[in-house]
Parts: sequence; C-alpha cells; structure tokens
Amino acid sequence: MNRLSLLLSLVLAALALAACGGDEGDKPASTSEAKAPACAKDELALVTPGALTVGTDKPAFPPYFEDNDPTNGKGFESAVAYAVANELGFPKADVKWTVVPFNSSYAPGPKDFDFDINQISITPKREQVVDFSRPYYVAPQAVVVGDGSQLTDVSSLADLQDATIGVQIGTTSLDAAQEVIQPSEQLKVFNDSNDVVTALKQNQVDAVVVDLPTAFYLTAAQVPGSKIVGQFNAPGGDSFGLLLQKDSELTRCVDHALEKLESSGKLKQITNKWMGAAAGAPELR
Repeated sequence: MNRLSLLLSLVLAALALAACGGDEGDKPASTSEAKAPACAKDELALVTPGALTVGTDKPAFPPYFEDNDPTNGKGFESAVAYAVANELGFPKADVKWTVVPFNSSYAPGPKDFDFDINQISITPKREQVVDFSRPYYVAPQAVVVGDGSQLTDVSSLADLQDATIGVQIGTTSLDAAQEVIQPSEQLKVFNDSNDVVTALKQNQVDAVVVDLPTAFYLTAAQVPGSKIVGQFNAPGGDSFGLLLQKDSELTRCVDHALEKLESSGKLKQITNKWMGAAAGAPELR
C-alpha cells in the first residue's frame, strides 16, 4: 500500500507540473514567427564576408538593366537585386556584381556569387543542380506588331479580335491568344520561333503573341521597327527566380526577403515601373 501511495503521489506531482508549464513565457512562436528564418546579416553564409555578391551576364540589356551597368540600380533586375539586398541588411555600397554567363549560371558546382539574377526560368531540371528562390517575376504574354502596322495604337484586347495573329506551336502563347484574345480568324501557327520572326518581318501576320521577355528581345534585336503594343496576363508564363548554389544556406533568407517585398507592395512597384507601360508594354484588358 505504501508503494502504491508513493506512485500515486508522483503521478499527481507530474500532472501538477505539466499544468503549471503553460504560462505566457512558454508559449510557442506564432505561425509567422516560426516561418521567419534567422537571417542576421553577420550570420549569413556569403562568398565574401560583409558583402553580397550578385551575378548577371554581360552585356546586360534593358529593361532588366540600363546602360549595360547593373550597379546603377536602374532596370528591373538591378532594382530587384538591390531591394533584396536591402531586406538582407546590405546597403548599395556593400553589393558587389560579378559577370556570370547565362548558361554557366545553372551548371552544377560551386558558385562565386551569392545569387544570380538574369531572367533565369525555374525548371525541374535546373532545380536538380541549383537552388532557386521563390519567383520574383511571372512572365505575361505580349502582342508585337511589325513596322508600319495598322495596330500600333490598339488599347484593348477587343481591338485585336479581327487581326491575323501568329503564334508558335506548343507554347503557352498559343493557348493565351486563343483563350484570352479569342480572335475571329484562326490563329496562324508556326513550327518554331524563327518562323514567327520571319512572319512578322514579312507582314504575313498583323501581330504575334509571345511572352513579354521574348517580346523585348524580338523588338530590340530581331525585327527592326517592330513594337510591343501591350501585355496581358495568362496562365502558364515562365517564372524567374534568383539562382543560388545547390543547398545554399542563403536560399531561405532570400525567399524571406522576397516575401517581405511582395507583402509590402514594393516588388509590384518595381515591376510596374520597369516592366509595364514605362517600358513600352502597357496592359491590355
């Protein structure tokens, strides 16, 4: 009986201790606190201690960079890089840039940068050998017209419904043109991007639909006199992410920085400034 009483006393004591352990000081962190990573500047795993090293290719083209100078903060990706750096605690003076050829950025192996920003699409194959941040940009679709087109002043998707529109087979642009523009004429579907460019040059079509990053390149380098008349949202666009070394300790902190930029509206402001009407790509509705 004495042993039974002792055992009973121990059980009651344990229950009492458990009941007392739930005061305010022992409460678990809130969901948001639990999600936020510990990313103190002096504890980050960096290529160069005290500096944030950012990679991109050279030459660096508009609208992603201006004057072929990533360091000036002008252009969409330069602005994004500095905004992320600021969230991580790095002033502009502590951000260092290094040249990284596009195809080298997602090759396996050690990196000499902390993250790379260069319109790099997030793909499952690349994710096998490098880390990506959450997307900082999801590409919309764009409408491009050739030199002398009658459609240079369109202001809505309805203005395009009677146009002859070219698209590449097997692309999100084909589905977007069909479902969002809903043209009255059948789309002209081409086998590859070269055929799309040729069709625009030779005025075989009134306009072509491509993703916006392709549209910037097409008008800047491929079809003289061509123009982006507008952009529109459609599902399935490429997602661009900041690229980091595989299993980088910095990835979670970069993700958190982008999350803060999204929630504050800062990322949207940067996108609107450099990838919207000011860049020659007004939104069509």
